[in-house]
Amino acid sequence: MNAISSASAIRTVHVPLGERAYDILIGPGLIARAGAEIALRLKGRKAAVVTDQNVAPLNLKALVASLDQAGIVSAEVVLPAGEKTKSFEHLMTVCDKVLEARVERNDYVIALGGGVIGDLSGFAAGIVRRGVRFVQVPTSLLSQVDSSVGGKTGINSRHGKNLIGVFHQPDLVLADTDVLNSLSEREFRAGYAEVAKYGLIDKPDFFAWLETNWKSVFTGGSARIEAIATSCQAKADVVVADERENGPRALLNLGHTFGHALEAATAYDSSRLVHGEGVSIGMVLAHEFSARMNLASPDDARRVERHLKEVGLPTSMADIPGELPPAETLMDAIAQDKKVKSGKLTFILTRGVGQSFVADDVPASEVISFLQEKHA
Repeated sequence: MNAISSASAIRTVHVPLGERAYDILIGPGLIARAGAEIALRLKGRKAAVVTDQNVAPLNLKALVASLDQAGIVSAEVVLPAGEKTKSFEHLMTVCDKVLEARVERNDYVIALGGGVIGDLSGFAAGIVRRGVRFVQVPTSLLSQVDSSVGGKTGINSRHGKNLIGVFHQPDLVLADTDVLNSLSEREFRAGYAEVAKYGLIDKPDFFAWLETNWKSVFTGGSARIEAIATSCQAKADVVVADERENGPRALLNLGHTFGHALEAATAYDSSRLVHGEGVSIGMVLAHEFSARMNLASPDDARRVERHLKEVGLPTSMADIPGELPPAETLMDAIAQDKKVKSGKLTFILTRGVGQSFVADDVPASEVISFLQEKHA
């Protein structure tokens, strides 16, 4: 694809947050154009590029060349890949490298990678010099449709996932759809769980479209761009309405309360479970729990399970390799979740496909009973 046709294929989703508004660009060839797109929008001319050992060999050289061409001086920070990188140790490494590169407030940190790199880099950008500019160049489907948009940044604690962080909006998101061709099937499927989530929250027509068109999304081309753009627009709309998750933004956590508990139960071992897989299981559990509470039809839970299973995603705790800790341990992780308020359990439940809602004060006894049943 030449530069002209590549540019014409770009979709733009605008996130209107006043002085902190930014664009999400979606389409092919964006890493090669990153320097020009950044220079067009931002004043700074220095950058710290944070990536990991898996992404660096594939995309770092092209990104740095693009920055050089635009007159942007860059330093490179290459970290180990994996969820365990979201730690204080690696946060300090990034902060030190950003300061060493003499990145100032109008300069920027560029996250080149998946959700782990984006979350960690954004946290560093939010606290170094009390906040520098931040550019997301997400390289996984999951990060393109979810974690790169909305300004949530952070690291993990021994008490749970993403419990330490800040809200720090990016200044630009460049979602290059070409890089998704290098993902393994498992990685792409894991990201697809977050795409399906937007349909299940409040877009039943989108979920029905995915049921029909998911194979084309996996293949690539216009259907993939459409799915990513629809997902980003859905997230942008929610973020604008509730930037700091005081209300409806919590809906974006559909499946995540159960999913995060399962990730903690596997000690974030990606050979057993990755985030998107946990979300997939969590969304099925959320629909099943809603049916158990007589909020939704069991048919809806079966429909969700059927689609995610057809795509190749895990849909039950039994699909996770190895033994899981007892239901009581999973309950402890849920009780530590960020969505707990004043000790009361908050879940995203549903009245049907595309009819999710925030349920406050869910009885812990019902949750533990449900987990015991599903754990058997």
